[in-house]
Amino acid sequence: MNQSRAGARLRIVLGHLSQRSARVAVAHPTSGAVSPNSFQTPQFQYTRDNNVLSLEQRQFYEENGYLVIKNLVSDADIKRFRNEFERICRGEVKPEQMMIMRDVTIAKSEYAPSERTVSKVQYFQEDEELFRYCTLPEILKYVECFTGPNIMAMHAMLINKPPDSGKKTSRNPLHQDLHYFPFRPSNDIVCAWTAMEHIDRNNGCLCVLPGTHKGYLKPHGYPKWEGGVNIMFHGIQDYDENSPRVHLVMEKGDTVFFHPLLIHGSGWNRTQGYRKTISCHFASADCHYIDLKGTSQEIAEREFVELLHKFYGTPKDTSLKDVFRIQGRLVKGERTNL
Repeated sequence: MNQSRAGARLRIVLGHLSQRSARVAVAHPTSGAVSPNSFQTPQFQYTRDNNVLSLEQRQFYEENGYLVIKNLVSDADIKRFRNEFERICRGEVKPEQMMIMRDVTIAKSEYAPSERTVSKVQYFQEDEELFRYCTLPEILKYVECFTGPNIMAMHAMLINKPPDSGKKTSRNPLHQDLHYFPFRPSNDIVCAWTAMEHIDRNNGCLCVLPGTHKGYLKPHGYPKWEGGVNIMFHGIQDYDENSPRVHLVMEKGDTVFFHPLLIHGSGWNRTQGYRKTISCHFASADCHYIDLKGTSQEIAEREFVELLHKFYGTPKDTSLKDVFRIQGRLVKGERTNL
């Protein structure tokens, strides 16, 4: 990646942003859920009126906070996303602003570009091929059921969960995605998460705690795991260990849509293969930014800003609001606010 050029571009944009007096709301100390939109019927708090979801599907999401749509993304598209990821791993393409992550157990001596050393790429909005995922009509058709017609793609990732080294570092602790986002309301945000191959408990499928989207954002921190924890893998510090859990077994092309307050995580990869998924968090363009100072999310903001400074030389006083203003892309409708 041409980090110096990407860093220069980020610094220029951040300079312009710092000159603007953006109006933001103040977050609750735990930046929790908000009341439903006023135009929603009492029966439906987490979905919009639409002609896509059946009544049964809509009720399932309302009650559980997630919904799996089978065989939504085509094999042809999955193949194209896989090929582009492999090109990125080989260093054949170097999109600006993309962040390439590696598992904590991979020694620096093994950093030669390859699929074996890259566990995740995120912020791929400058990669035309991967970003196609965020614009697929079949994805946006469902996203609109949760966000409304003005849709922003805010955070995109391709995860390449590696075979575990034996230290279980390939697992992801139970968490809520809203912990990483400086915009609200939470009910106008949804993640689309697509399996790029068969996924089950052997290679680390998603584990969700149904109904937890009805709660509030909980404090997060690093779990105390003996084998080590990957950077930014924050987990919930207090949750009911007896809460029912559902392990989502998915086939290639299956897509789960879930609420940003839904507690979820993933297990470690016990196989010798690399488990791939592609995802994007979408938000209504009508959402607004909040100030994270003094909230439970301040830890995520501070750590991410340090990463940006290390990779790109961005100012240390950069905020997550600045980052998402740059990274967010309109994919449908009008950019009304975000």
